[in-house]
Amino acid sequence: MIDLLDGQVVHAIRGQRKNYRPVKSVLCDIPDPIKLARAFRDRLGLNEIYIADLNAIQGSGRTDHRDQIAALAQSESLNIMLDAGISSLKDIQAWLRLGIHKAVIGAETLNRLAVVREIPARIDPDRIVFSLDLRAGKILSNCPEFAALSPLAALEHLQSAGWKEVILLDLGRVGSGGGVDRTLVNEVRAKHAGLSLLVGGGISNPEQLLELQSLGVAGVLVATALHRGAIAPQHLTPESA
Repeated sequence: MIDLLDGQVVHAIRGQRKNYRPVKSVLCDIPDPIKLARAFRDRLGLNEIYIADLNAIQGSGRTDHRDQIAALAQSESLNIMLDAGISSLKDIQAWLRLGIHKAVIGAETLNRLAVVREIPARIDPDRIVFSLDLRAGKILSNCPEFAALSPLAALEHLQSAGWKEVILLDLGRVGSGGGVDRTLVNEVRAKHAGLSLLVGGGISNPEQLLELQSLGVAGVLVATALHRGAIAPQHLTPESA
């Protein structure tokens, strides 16, 4: 997982973005997104990388990361799963043309509930992922109707709309090392077994990876533990990006 802010990879901690600083990683000597993505591929064997463009997500109007992301997708032949504040069919189509593998539509930047049904009806469901962004178990969203739902109710809505892959991401846990909400993961797997579930936020060691695998999770988003070397190549499969 790569969090991009003002042209650099930053260390995400509990979703407190004003406090994010350039990452210090055992994998790369500078917080450069191209070099770090290459390290993920060449040193860790990961060919799918989740990128969060925090400038775009926050609507800051600052550095445009489009060229860097396109270079990773095209020149580096990496499968990019991109969250860049994407909220419309036009945005998705533009990014797919630039070579990204999957477009992430995040609850946080969702503006209209209707988008939840519009997108999977028009875009190949294998090229889109919905990120159910949470804080302390509550949905974060610009859409009041969506924010009012419980996570399980939101997932029911997503599944009925045709979404196949969903990320469960609690921003308050990111970078904390405390692990994901196992109770919620268990509930989701029990009630929405048809969804391909990715989880992230606080994963800090190989034992947590194994536990999530045993719960039927399809993949995990990991950053801090990779940068610290706590999770190494022998612990990973390509779905761990």
